[in-house]
Amino acid sequence: MDRVALRGLKARGYHGVFPRERQEGQTFIVDLVLGLDTRPAAAGDDLAKTVHYGIVAEEVVAVVEGEPVNLIETLAERISQACLKHEEVQEVEVRVHKPDAPITVPFDDVTVTITRSRV
Repeated sequence: MDRVALRGLKARGYHGVFPRERQEGQTFIVDLVLGLDTRPAAAGDDLAKTVHYGIVAEEVVAVVEGEPVNLIETLAERISQACLKHEEVQEVEVRVHKPDAPITVPFDDVTVTITRSRV
C-alpha cells in the first residue's frame, strides 16, 4: 500500500475536559498518513484517481475547529472517519498533538495515535 502523508496541520479547537480548555481553546496539530493505491493516478497522471490531500486537509481542520469533545482520542477517531469517507483511502494513521495540554510539569507534547482501515 502506498502512503500520502500530511504533517503539521494546525487548527484551533475547544477540546478538553476542563472548563478553561472549552472557553479559551488551544492549537491542535494533526499528522496524517493515508494508505491508498496511487498506481491508477500515476499511470494517467490524473488527480481524479487519487485522494485530493488539499480537500482532506480542509476537512480535518473543520473537524478540529468543530464540535468540542472531551478527549483527543475522540477527536482522532472523528478525523479518521472523515479521511475514510474518501473512497481511495483504505487506511489512515492519525496523530493528534496537544502541545498546550494542561499538565503541571514541563513537557514538549502530548499525542494520541490511531490507525483505522476499511477492513
